[in-house]
Amino acid sequence: MCDYSLHAVASRPAKVGEMLITTSFSGGTRGFAAEGEPNVAVCLLPGTELAFDQDVKHDHQSWIWTKATKFRVARFRKIDQHNAFRHHDALELPDGNVVLVTLLKSGQRATVLQLPVTHQPGHATPTPEEHSNRNTPASAL
Repeated sequence: MCDYSLHAVASRPAKVGEMLITTSFSGGTRGFAAEGEPNVAVCLLPGTELAFDQDVKHDHQSWIWTKATKFRVARFRKIDQHNAFRHHDALELPDGNVVLVTLLKSGQRATVLQLPVTHQPGHATPTPEEHSNRNTPASAL
């Protein structure tokens, strides 16, 4: 859930509707923390949708200057998972560009809009017959 660079930091999963703040954690890695929990990394699942208060800003060209995007929404994703020594946490912007979370400017505020749907063991997908019988009274079956 959280990038390998945040494994030494206390963490927890994100919740729908909570406000997150881009934060620099010990070691210089950036990630998300919740308001009131600045030392706890909030981990996102791929597909999580975020809405920022302002256009997303990130470091550009080796942290020399900041670049502002023209977008306030983004979807969290993992990139380059085959490379164990690279940051994997990233945001995909509506134009298809991808920004590493560790390059986000600190102090930005974002609301968790939606978490991805995950398969729950024990909750099997209904067969077509079961699905069609859902609205049929039990006495008619």
